[in-house]
Amino acid sequence: MMVKPIKILVLIAHPRYEDSVVNQSLIEGIKTLPFITIQDLYEVYPDFDIDIKREQQLLLDHDVIIWQHPIYWYNCPPLMKQWLDLVLAYGWAYGKHGEQLKDKIIFNCVSAGGSKQVYSHEGRNRFTINEFLYSFNQTAKLCHMQYLPPFVVHQANDTTAGVCISFANEYRTILTQLYNKEIPIHQLQEREYLNIHQY
Repeated sequence: MMVKPIKILVLIAHPRYEDSVVNQSLIEGIKTLPFITIQDLYEVYPDFDIDIKREQQLLLDHDVIIWQHPIYWYNCPPLMKQWLDLVLAYGWAYGKHGEQLKDKIIFNCVSAGGSKQVYSHEGRNRFTINEFLYSFNQTAKLCHMQYLPPFVVHQANDTTAGVCISFANEYRTILTQLYNKEIPIHQLQEREYLNIHQY
């Protein structure tokens, strides 16, 4: 019996993607992988008029989904919130008969201006990145999905080109590992961040 190959969907929502060296580097690092689909929400929906059926079909067609976005006021940019509100519909993604996304894998890939220390209980922001992402974690649970820890780039505004490339290489490695099923999901769920290195 042939095993169906894994397909990964990257939903990137960055209002100023052209100014984000980090996010551009991350996308450059993975865009040539044959099992990756990249959907730039701000490019496709500049007027916020989301094609719900199209987005739902993309989710159905993929096994791993990534919410890639910067941390904006301790949350995601508004278009991604619009996407969540409209695409993950009752009766389709959750609720009565809403099991279309059951067992799919999902996680956040986020860039944050503050250091890891800033995003700690002792730091200025008082909470960790994972705590700020609790709503995504719970959304995944409500939709019967498997939520993984985030891939996080701290101090995104101050990273050098070399550091960006290092993050991009690790991002590519992790997505390839997911594609090849090299690491059990339960082991990934035990990590604080999917990426092990913080430069």
